[in-house]
Amino acid sequence: MFTNFAITVKNDSIKMYTIDNKEYPCCTTVTMRFIGGKWKAVILYYLVDGAKRYNELRKLIPTITERTLSLQLKQLEEDNIINRKVYTKKPPLMVEYTLTDFGKTLLPVLDEIAKWGQEAVDTSKKITRN
Repeated sequence: MFTNFAITVKNDSIKMYTIDNKEYPCCTTVTMRFIGGKWKAVILYYLVDGAKRYNELRKLIPTITERTLSLQLKQLEEDNIINRKVYTKKPPLMVEYTLTDFGKTLLPVLDEIAKWGQEAVDTSKKITRN
């Protein structure tokens, strides 16, 4: 599956990257800083098709808790991966989430993650369809 996969470190030096005062040893860890965890890529996957309201995301991802969804959306917004647009000034608020231009740069990554997941479903003996 990873026939063209290689990591090259030149001159035995490792580049370090810093985000929010935390160091990351490679570009892969930088990427995972933005989309890692159980839910971020799933949330982004559902935003690929366009704007979604909070309750739409809750229905699309029924196994995520409200607290977790709120926290993940907040982190994605703080990282400029998604936009949060509020349409009303009084409760109940109407809020929509969309991918930012920076978030849209993740589309090829999300597509490959989805493709890999489909391959895993088709080939892994550990996965059963319900």
